[in-house]
Amino acid sequence: MKSLVIIPAFNEEKSIEKTVADLQENAPEFDYIIINDCSTDNTLSLCREKGMPVLNLHVNLGIGGAVQTGYLYAQKMGYDITVQFDGDGQHDAKYLSAMQAYLQDTGADMVIGSRFIEKEGFQSSGIRRLGIRYFTALIACLTKKTITDPTSGMRMVNRKVIQLFASDYPKDYPEPECIAALLKKNYTIKEYPVVMRERAEGTSSISPLKSVYYMIKVTLAILMEQIRE
Repeated sequence: MKSLVIIPAFNEEKSIEKTVADLQENAPEFDYIIINDCSTDNTLSLCREKGMPVLNLHVNLGIGGAVQTGYLYAQKMGYDITVQFDGDGQHDAKYLSAMQAYLQDTGADMVIGSRFIEKEGFQSSGIRRLGIRYFTALIACLTKKTITDPTSGMRMVNRKVIQLFASDYPKDYPEPECIAALLKKNYTIKEYPVVMRERAEGTSSISPLKSVYYMIKVTLAILMEQIRE
């Protein structure tokens, strides 16, 4: 099985080396590719200086476009499994082998690393937890499936989903939207308990004001997906 870690990166010069070191130490059987989403800091030059494999986007595409670039790369290179992995150090590579085994053993199409199954480690801010619970309830209402961590960016998929996401992937705040889309198409989604770290460097791109826009936009996108043929 060929497995690839997709690392979307925007201005992650302070954390990208630690992220890659974590992967090399704890998940050496996984290849990785960094998708530099038109960073304005030294992320790109640092990756090149350290010999880290990187695809450079000359226009900022946002998280959805960066991740889809990774899926296009995985499709072209013939990978069987891919996993999205944040470049800010919040995800822990020691869970990747277990997630892959769980994906294969259960026959799931997607396995999401959830911080809310065992409720250990960093649990996100109070406001974000409210948003997460909202999307859990919305997805459950529409699909009858409960996903405890629908905004988790740590998600592993099989080749069938790689093909799908390479051709069609939400552009903004894609995590809850693509979960709802997969469940509607009867793909199997499982969750695996993980512990996440608090962001050590940089700031989140989702401000309190953007959070309101995020919830409205993603809600409308999920509802439209449910009524679309």
